[in-house]
Amino acid sequence: MDNIDVGYPIGEVGQAWGKAERDEWLSRQVRQRSYETDVLGAIDPLRSRFDVTEYGRLDYAQGSFSLFAVRTRDWQDDLPVTLVTGGVHGYETSGVHGALRFAEQHMGDYAGRANILVAPCISPWAYERIQRWNPDAIDPNRSFQENSPSGESAALMRLVAPLRGRFLMHIDLHETTDSDETEFRRALAARDGKVFEPGEIPDGFYLVDDAENPQPAFQQSVLAAVSQLTHIAPADAKGEIIGSPVVAPGVIEYALKKLGLCASITAARYTTTTEVYPDSPRATPEQCIQAQVAAARAAIDYALAHG
Repeated sequence: MDNIDVGYPIGEVGQAWGKAERDEWLSRQVRQRSYETDVLGAIDPLRSRFDVTEYGRLDYAQGSFSLFAVRTRDWQDDLPVTLVTGGVHGYETSGVHGALRFAEQHMGDYAGRANILVAPCISPWAYERIQRWNPDAIDPNRSFQENSPSGESAALMRLVAPLRGRFLMHIDLHETTDSDETEFRRALAARDGKVFEPGEIPDGFYLVDDAENPQPAFQQSVLAAVSQLTHIAPADAKGEIIGSPVVAPGVIEYALKKLGLCASITAARYTTTTEVYPDSPRATPEQCIQAQVAAARAAIDYALAHG
C-alpha cells in the first residue's frame, strides 16, 4: 500500500464521493475567463451571415449561461447535414476556438452544398473555470444518453434530435492535455472511489473513431490535412494511445454510444473526435486552433465527396 499514489486532495482512497466531497470540489473551482467575452463576443459578428439559435440555458448557482448554435442561413432540406461541436470539455480551449474559427472563416464556403450546424461551446461554466466537469462533478462527455444527468449534454441532444438520421458527418473537437494526468484523471479516480493509476499523455494529434462504425479512410483523410499543421501522435511502447490500441497511425477506437460520448448523438455515417496536444513543445495554441479548423474542413470535404 505504501506505493499507491493517492492522487487527489479530496475524499478517501476507495470511497466514492458524497455530497460533502462534491461541495468541497465545487468550492475550489475559480472563474478564470469569460464565456461572454470569448465565445458570445465571437458569435455575435456571425449573425449577419448565419442563423444563430439559442438552444438551451444552464442555470447554476455560479451563473446562468445561454447556449448558442450557428447554422447555415439558407438551409435546404435536400442537402446533407453536418455538425461541428466544441467545448464539451470546457477546458479544451482549441476545440471552442477551432469551432468558432471554422464558422467565421469557412462555413460559408459550403453554401449550397451542405447544411452546417456548429455548437462551439457546449459547457460554458467549465469553459470559464478551465474544468472538465460541470458544477455537479459530472463529465458531459460520458453523459450523452437518455435522461442525461448533464444539462449540457441534454441541451445538445435536444438540438440535434429533429435532424437525427439526416446527419452525414459529425466532428467533435477536443484536446488531450497534461492536466488530464495531473488533475482530471486523478479527480475522476477520487470521485469514483478508485485508486489513480498513472498513464501517458500522447505527444501530438490523434483521432477517435467509432468502434461500432469504423470509417478508416475518413479518419486518414482528416489526419492527412492536420499533418500539414502539426504532428500526429505516435503509439506508446504498448502500441496504444491513452490505453487504447492504435488501429492505424494516429487513430484509436471507442464504442461511442455505449460510453455516452458526444460523437454518438447524430447517427451520422462519418464521425470522429479530434484530440490535439496543446502542451507539446512542438505546438503552439494557434497551431492547435488551426489543426481543429483543418480537421473540420477535411471531415466535411470527405463526407461530401463520398456521400
